[in-house]
Amino acid sequence: MKPSLRAMVTTAVLAVAVVLNPAPAQAASLTMLGADVSSLQRSLDLGAKYYQNGTAADPYDILKSAGANYMRLRVWNNPASGYNNKAKVLQQAKAIKAKGLKLLIDFHYSDTWADPGKQYPPAAWASHSLTQLQTDVYNYTYDVCNSLKAQGTTPDSVQIGNEINVGMLWPRGQVVNSDFAPLASLLKQGYNATKACNSSTQVMIHTADADSMSNARWFYDGIKNAGVTWDVTALSYYCMWHGTLANLYNVIADVKSRYGKPVVIAETAYQFTTADADSTANSIPGTVLCDGQPASWTGQATQFAYVQNTARNAGAIGVFYWEPTWYAVKGNGWDPANINGTGDGWDNMATFDWTGNVNPNLRWTA
Repeated sequence: MKPSLRAMVTTAVLAVAVVLNPAPAQAASLTMLGADVSSLQRSLDLGAKYYQNGTAADPYDILKSAGANYMRLRVWNNPASGYNNKAKVLQQAKAIKAKGLKLLIDFHYSDTWADPGKQYPPAAWASHSLTQLQTDVYNYTYDVCNSLKAQGTTPDSVQIGNEINVGMLWPRGQVVNSDFAPLASLLKQGYNATKACNSSTQVMIHTADADSMSNARWFYDGIKNAGVTWDVTALSYYCMWHGTLANLYNVIADVKSRYGKPVVIAETAYQFTTADADSTANSIPGTVLCDGQPASWTGQATQFAYVQNTARNAGAIGVFYWEPTWYAVKGNGWDPANINGTGDGWDNMATFDWTGNVNPNLRWTA
């Protein structure tokens, strides 16, 4: 997810009639109750405070008390800001594991945001051939995983790529004319490196294909037929971009059955206000709503419950809220190349308000 994608959002209100609790495809519970907290270390380093019921508290404790048990961290190879690089991820992983939480590492294989619209290779790899990139992916994945393992914070799961709808490490790893072989060669190296580091770490392959069964089948059929192995199918779901809950249910149930693997919603979120806290426009305007839910504490909590219920009923095993702690803190901008000079396009989507108070209604539920 890149928080400056507001151009992708229509201004139409998506107040669609959906079945919020359809009959279960298979009895399931959500065991991965997750939060992506990749921006949190920067906020804390800048002096951000987090509050629950008016009392200052550790943000991990606040999330844990709301039911979260799994934290997700993106890792960028060499970001200009330094944040979300290997050293910062190692630091934050210690704090996460010290709280008894599980850890998902999200490899972007980039120095900046990677998502369906762009998958820029790290500057250090930019001129590398596909064969060289295969070695790069293996070595980098193994190094990050093994460094985490060496400090006692072995990742419980990793993503080999972030929202790789049409590949990663473009142009070498881009899927062109439905040729999945180049991408598959990279995904295999990421999988092999992870298992060499720790055989029990789960490998996710993550796309933003929750909107389309045909797109999901095209991608996952493509990598499967090219010989890629993975453990968990991961999807992004933002209702304002990816359609109805009924459609989400159908896509989850289909990929679960079709590939025989657990399914996780690796990213979701909903706005709590129509207002904007800083000079950077909101990535998702507060006026773009779903399922009749207002941009309020109650609406945010209810919509998140709807997503969890739909995922659970369709047979998924986890849901991750994207960047709940990223409220507007000056100096923690979205652009790693200008982190001090840019603002936060996610300030209306966080589960903490602009002074650090948590939404008292939002819960992760198994």
